[in-house]
Parts: sequence; structure tokens; C-alpha cells
Amino acid sequence: MGPPLGFQDTKLSFNSQHIMMDLKLIEIIKVDIKRRIQHRKVVICESGSPDQESVVSGTKKSSISSGGRVREEFLHRFCDSQILTANLEDWFQSLAENSYDFDVPFELIDLQKFDYALEGVSFQQLIRMPSAGYASPSGTMEATAFLAIEDFLHASVKGLWEAFWNQDEPMPLSVACLYDANLKFYQAEKAIANGKLGGLCATAVMLNNPRHPHGKWHDILELALLRPVTPFDRIWNKLGNANWGDIGALQVLFATFHSMVQYAGMPNNSIEDLAADHSSRLQSRRNERRLGEIGINGNGLFKLQQRSISPEIVEIQEEPVIIEPRRSIKLEVGSILLVEDSNWQKSYQINQVLSDGEMPYYVASSVDDPGKALFLYVGSHPSQLEPAWEDMKLWYQVQRQTKVFSVMKHNGLSSKYLPELVISGRIVHPGQCRKPNSGGNCDNPWCGTPILVTTPVGKTVAEMVNLGQFGPDEAIRCCQDCLSALSTAASAGIRHGDIRPENIICVTSGVIPQPYFVLVGWGHAILEERDRPAMNLHFSSTYALQEGKLCSASDAESLVYLLYFSSGGDLPDLDSVEGALEWRDTFWSKRLIQQKLGEISAVLKAFADYVDSLCGTPYPMNYEIWLRRLKRHLHENGKEINPSS
Repeated sequence: MGPPLGFQDTKLSFNSQHIMMDLKLIEIIKVDIKRRIQHRKVVICESGSPDQESVVSGTKKSSISSGGRVREEFLHRFCDSQILTANLEDWFQSLAENSYDFDVPFELIDLQKFDYALEGVSFQQLIRMPSAGYASPSGTMEATAFLAIEDFLHASVKGLWEAFWNQDEPMPLSVACLYDANLKFYQAEKAIANGKLGGLCATAVMLNNPRHPHGKWHDILELALLRPVTPFDRIWNKLGNANWGDIGALQVLFATFHSMVQYAGMPNNSIEDLAADHSSRLQSRRNERRLGEIGINGNGLFKLQQRSISPEIVEIQEEPVIIEPRRSIKLEVGSILLVEDSNWQKSYQINQVLSDGEMPYYVASSVDDPGKALFLYVGSHPSQLEPAWEDMKLWYQVQRQTKVFSVMKHNGLSSKYLPELVISGRIVHPGQCRKPNSGGNCDNPWCGTPILVTTPVGKTVAEMVNLGQFGPDEAIRCCQDCLSALSTAASAGIRHGDIRPENIICVTSGVIPQPYFVLVGWGHAILEERDRPAMNLHFSSTYALQEGKLCSASDAESLVYLLYFSSGGDLPDLDSVEGALEWRDTFWSKRLIQQKLGEISAVLKAFADYVDSLCGTPYPMNYEIWLRRLKRHLHENGKEINPSS
């Protein structure tokens, strides 16, 4: 098995340009205080060379006082991120001129072993999605940044302590922010409440010291410097959540672990002990994912079968299926259809012929109201439903979707992100109808053919991607609008089951200035336990491919795949369910999907992580919290939000 987390795709080379780029985001400097105190020596460095040295005597009071002033001066200069960054950049530049490359902070094999050890560790981080700061710096952004950094460090230290040292004993460490006016440490929340936000300059992991609640220099294990408000969205993508296991977060966790070892001693549980369970965990997952041969059952659904004794390909003799030739219905631009439902008859003119990738559908308008565009779907003639699989697709597109819309209407579901049924009925063909009775149909191919008309009309995501019109803003808005539609449907126990780029349209309306997305294609929706979703090797959820059913997060998982592929993710060549499952397992385990969505926005990256944690579980999907976060993100970035949404 190869390295996890996409290590093989990550070049751990820390040349000067790489480090200077990361410095623009955040500087995390590990301070080995214990070693310096043991040697009674503090060195102050400016521009890469020592300019002052103070040897602290353990017996003379004057020396102790002098050493204290030196340490305070060093701390003050160290925590001024602009001075520190300037000095470090000069140092890096001088090294670059001498073609000096930095060694990697940790060996790859050690990071991989540490990653295995953390597989069962949960870091209880509270601020999982801080607000993005694209606008000018503000107090709110700075406050969120300090709260999130403190939260990350606290979750890291607490998780490491409980995993490696002792779950039952209280943690001897705490996290606090440094206030530069008096060089004292405060909890970020208290400092912000007391008006000290502007003076906060660093966040530290410290030993608990009851005698000095505001911290002492020799209690510091680790300092994190946040360069003033830096676009925090980028910081979050680089560092993020301790549970994500990204390479940057993993190295910070490993550095924190070594700092804790210096002060708390060797842990009760070693890295090797915890990493040893990796093989058993991996084998357990493989057993769950073990697949047999793949067949198709009588309903046309994929079915997983146990592997036979012989792995050879066996030829099975089947009876030939003879399909009677039939007359097909063809509609062209300009065609007019007379549609009849239980109340009235209406005429519709075909304006455009489209395709959802599998079956045709049409943009039409009522003859009485030619200015309003509508989607019109033509089903299969009832007498032709059985022989052809193509006709079954038409049945899902028209008859089944009509049933779903009726259930939605019965349950009072209404949302601008859901399609609205205009009319469902049957075609009234020209000429004399020779149907045998009131309930039958004549031999005319138009007679009794079902019709479904819906609104609104828009451009599919598939079209937008092909035209290069699906950018980061569209991806975030698409995610929000589709989640809103799924949330509305889920309130009545309805799940979509067929999310793909052809089933999401972007609507531009004169009434609502901001374009919005509508989730269409509800023919495969799950209304009851026996219903089965559509099968799509690229967009179906893992649980749908394995079990032929949906879990609570399946639609959201399909939405994540749609956003990934529509935003530039490589579309793999998949030709089997087993291959599709292997692709999903690889890309989720290496976090390649999250990393790609993180290039668009931290909120999409966090959403993908949330979905990954729910996949295949019985836990309900919390739509509301993600709708709030997505709306807040759009609002903070100057995108209008309709209050009714």
C-alpha cells in the first residue's frame, strides 16, 4: 500500500521561495525553551546573526533580573511579526543566493507512521469553519482568526494528550494569546471581550502555572504568530482542521507532539503502538469493501454477487430477445402539441430540442403565453413500455417524475430551487381517435402518450462547464441552492437519487437579479424503502453503488462529486462498479477531493469533510448548518442573497 494523504504527490522540499510564500500566510515557530533554560543561555538574533548573549546565573539576583529583561526584549521582538518576517526573509534570501536548500522538517516515514497512529484520534475542534476574509481587515475577521488558531492548538494538544499520555488525568497544558502591551497571556475570548483584540500578537501552548495565570516565559512550549488578518481563508485551507490530516496540519501536530514530550516526558502509548493497529483497521475496511462479481438483476439494477470458485470469465447462454419494430415519436422545432389533463386542454409549441445526456426533452411555450419558456418532457406510449430499456428511461423522466411532483405538492413542499409542475397529461393527436373504450388507446403513436411540463427553464451545469462558465462563485452558489432543494425535499422524506451535471440548471430571471440553481430530474427520487436510485459510475454515492440504496448523506456525496468534476477535477475512465468504488476509496483516503474543493473555498472543503464523515452511516444530514455557512460566505464576498431563500 502506498503512502496516505497524497504523500507521493506532495514534494516536501522547503526551499526559500516555498517558505517565504508560506510566511505570507502564517508563521509557526517552535521555541525550544527547555533546552535554553537548561543551558542557562538566551540568544537574541537579528538578521540571522547573534548580536547579544546573556548568560543567566542561577544564584545572583542581579543576573536573574537582567536575564528577565533580555527575555522580555527578545519576546517583544520575536512577536512583532513584521520585524520577524523581514529578518527571516533577509536570511532566506542570503541562503538562496548561496543555493542552500532547507531539509524537510520531518522524515516522510516518520510522518506516515505518525499519521497511522492518529487514525483513531478525534480532535474536538469547535470552530470548524471560520469566516473568510476577502474584504478589508476588520475586527470581526481578526477575532475569528485568533479564536480559530487558539481552537486549533487547543484541540491538537488535548487530542494528543488523551491519545498518547492519559485520558483520565487532567491535561497540564493550556492555550492563550499574548497581549503585547504588557506581555501577558489571556484566553482569546476574554481578551476580545475586554477590548484587547488590537494588541494580540501571538498564540501560545503553555504549561499550566497556577501561581502565574497570565503565563511566564519558561512555560511556553509553542508560539503561533498570525500576521495582521492575512486572508484567513487561505490560512484555513493550508492549516485547517486538526482532523483533516493535511500535510501542513500533520507537521504542526508532529512538532507539537515533540514539544509535549520535552515537557511531559515520554508518552504512555508510543507512536509505534498506536500505528500498529493500522493494519487491522485497514483489513477491516477491506473486508467491508470486498466485492464479488457484478451482475444486473431483473429490474435493471446493479447487483453485487459473491465471487464463484473459478475467477475465469464464463459464457452464459441466454435466450435471444426479439424487439418488435415500432413507430417512434419525433418532435421538431415548430411542432405544436395539444395536451389534455383532467381539467382542460392546452397547446404547446416546441422551441428547442435538448438532451440530458441520455434522453431528449424540449423547451416549449404555451401558445397562449409564448413569452414564458417551459420544459416539456414526452414519455413513452403505454403499449411500448415493456420491450425497450429506452422506454423505461422515458417512463422515469415523465410518469415517475410526475408522481414525485404530486407527492411534493401533497406535502406542501415549495422552493424556488425545486422545479414546479405546470401540467401533466396526455397528447391529443390530430385526426379521428379509434380507441376501443374510454380507458384505452388507438394505434396512433401519439395516442395517450404522457406529457410533463415544468418551470423554470435554464442552462444545465454540464453546458456551463463546457462553455467555461462554471467558476468558483457558481460552484458555491450551486452547492447552497442544491442543498436548499435537498433540505426541502428531505423534510417530506424524499431524496433525489440522480444528481449529475445534466440535472442541475442555472436560472436567470428578470424578477430575481442574481442567477440561481434549480435541482431537476426527480424521476429516480426515493419515496419509499423499495425505491432504487439511478446508477452512475461518476456521480452515484458509495452506498448507492454498494447497496443499491441511499443513506442520508448520499445526495450530498453526489453533489460533492459534481462540484469536484465540474471545477476541474480529472474525470476518470470508469467501466465497472468495482473500479468506481476503488476510485472513491483512493480519492477520499488521500483527501484529493477536499484539496481540490479547498482551492475554490474553505467552506466547500469543510463540507466535503463533513460528507465524508457521514457516508454510509445512519446519522442524519444537517442541512441547516451548511446552508447558514454557505449564505454567510456569499454575503461576505459581496454576493447577493435573496431573503426568501
